[in-house]
Amino acid sequence: MAQTYEFYCERADEAAALADAATLENVRERELRSEKTWRGLAEQARKTAIQREKAERERAGKRAAEAEEALARDD
Repeated sequence: MAQTYEFYCERADEAAALADAATLENVRERELRSEKTWRGLAEQARKTAIQREKAERERAGKRAAEAEEALARDD
């Protein structure tokens, strides 16, 4: 199951909150690393979604052009 941008952002926010609440330095560092990783995954998911939308628009445009061509040939 593909995770969404929102899912990754929620995990990053949780990690940031845990880092802020941490009293031990190593726990804080771990949570900050975790936040950074989640934010990177969120950005990757966002870019992937944008690329998919763009590809779908291009495919839809191509299908529409092919349909118009077919109608023009039939006339």
